[in-house]
Amino acid sequence: MNKQIATQNLDKLITKVEAARLRVSEHHIVKIIGVSKYSTSEDVATLYEAGQRAFGENKVQDLKDKSVALDELPIEWHFIGRLQKNKINNLIDLRPSLVQSIDSLELAQELNKKLEAKGKKLNALLQINSAKEDSKAGVMPEIAIETYQQIIQTCPNIKLKGVMSIGAHVEDRDIIKESFLTTKKIFDELKPLGAKYCSMGMSSDYELAIACGSNMIRVGFTLFKN
Repeated sequence: MNKQIATQNLDKLITKVEAARLRVSEHHIVKIIGVSKYSTSEDVATLYEAGQRAFGENKVQDLKDKSVALDELPIEWHFIGRLQKNKINNLIDLRPSLVQSIDSLELAQELNKKLEAKGKKLNALLQINSAKEDSKAGVMPEIAIETYQQIIQTCPNIKLKGVMSIGAHVEDRDIIKESFLTTKKIFDELKPLGAKYCSMGMSSDYELAIACGSNMIRVGFTLFKN
């Protein structure tokens, strides 16, 4: 991917995000996370030069490889994939800005235990399975608020910053919208507990997600396509 294509991709995305954001409110700010899981370190560096600052990886090893290769760039790294318990220590050592995929109280407590042992803290989002799909990770919407409160109470080394979800994996936009609105409603109820980020929306549905109140989107193909 060359600089010109990277700049074009980013400019087009920002233009669409701006339009979607302004339809909600001129005060509504949306943060873009570039999902680099299918891309090279060189592509990430090119997009960084074009102005993209935050990137997300799905696998701990990929996050390690890219963050080491791009060590000289002050990139804001996010971990957005399913976190396996045997990879927790490795992830902590990489010090990501945000772990977006805490998908159970049990995982949070395991992570907290290892953070305590290392004397470290980590920012995270609670993942909600608002589409209630078997293929997706995350807590069910009915217990999301309770789980969020339990993590705050029992995991002092995890700083919860909000919620994340993936839109329903269907063609019907109304069903996708419903899954986003479910997450947004939970996010609104968690604001008094310090929730700042409602992370939802990917390349195929980020405009709809923003319309439903998302303030953080995770976009891969749209940014990295040649």
